[in-house]
Amino acid sequence: MGLVGLSPLLQVSPSLNKHSLPTAPLLEDEFWELVRSHYELHPDFINLESGYYNITPKPTLAKYMEHIKRVNLEGSYYMRNNRFKDKDSINEKLANYVGCNPSGLIITRNTTESLDLVIGGFPWKKGDHAIHAIQDYGSMQDMFIQIQKRYGVNVTKVSVPNHPKDDDEIVSLYESQITSKTKLIMVCHMINITGQILPIRKICDMAHRHDVEVLVDGAHCVGHFDFSLDELNCDYYGSSLHKWLATPLGAGLLYVKRDHIPKIWPLLADNENDPTKIKRLSHVGTHPVATDLTVLDALDYISWIGIKRKENRLRFLKEYWQTALKKTKNIVINTPYESHRSCGIGNVGISNMKPAELAKQLYSKYSIFTVAIDYANVQGCRITPNVFTTTSELDHFIMAMKSLASK
Repeated sequence: MGLVGLSPLLQVSPSLNKHSLPTAPLLEDEFWELVRSHYELHPDFINLESGYYNITPKPTLAKYMEHIKRVNLEGSYYMRNNRFKDKDSINEKLANYVGCNPSGLIITRNTTESLDLVIGGFPWKKGDHAIHAIQDYGSMQDMFIQIQKRYGVNVTKVSVPNHPKDDDEIVSLYESQITSKTKLIMVCHMINITGQILPIRKICDMAHRHDVEVLVDGAHCVGHFDFSLDELNCDYYGSSLHKWLATPLGAGLLYVKRDHIPKIWPLLADNENDPTKIKRLSHVGTHPVATDLTVLDALDYISWIGIKRKENRLRFLKEYWQTALKKTKNIVINTPYESHRSCGIGNVGISNMKPAELAKQLYSKYSIFTVAIDYANVQGCRITPNVFTTTSELDHFIMAMKSLASK
């Protein structure tokens, strides 16, 4: 019984369970072979669809099971005595990882919840104006439609080019739509359907010169590549932790700049009455707390890999297949080639084949699982390798694409 009141940091071993992680340096090939061994991979297909959900590595999964057992053992005792203390600790470590003050960060269930909380909770007035792109995620576009109907907000949509000539083209695209009524711009840090990384700091600096706030969709960014929230200078930021940070399903984050916290209405009312406290926005009810506890273990795992090392590996994998297919007849690549404009996610299509048919052929003929994208000026399949992906698997994908394109 003496262990019941301890925090999870004191109850579990600092090592990542039986799946030992060596501290001695390894050669690159050896290192990524070791990382691959940490994943239970499906034997029937090559998974090139890590964008929707990153499967959890075995060391993190083992910790997740420990947390489930602990919470189940302690039951209401845990929920009443340790739940909120633990969440504060997790929140602080997560804030340190993403580079912001913990007072501006809360853990949510996913990016949609985070961003829709801001869109729906913003103090809109009739005639206000907002801007977003047709390439933005559908759930947030749906929320903008709802605030149009509910509050009489005017919404303008822009279309982000798949291959911009420079940052100024992107910044000017959003700036050209700003009016005296514009209150909020929503912009993707990384566009989910193409993997294009947008110049967020430049967009935010531009918007602030016009007294416009910026909401950033970073669903695919935390745990994918190295950045700091404070350096982006955005007003709001949402992300999913079960994507590239590889937590179990059901974890996300929301960052709100301190000055804006009082004006955002919460999605669910909380008993925190201080309008300056971000906790008033974080009431999630009785939810699977073991997922939140595993955020710490996911942070441990990615720290072991090293975020720069992971970023470089993911970018290498994307550029590996992208370069091999770049000059192939009938192949259309919808992701920028410049290294700083994308990382692990890419999109490729075949000019004489519908994306849905391409995805079907890749799976049925070549046992490659991916997802078809056919909207917003993007026709192709999203290709998202992960840290467990090998170049031999990508060689198989390249061969399949060349064979299908030749027909």
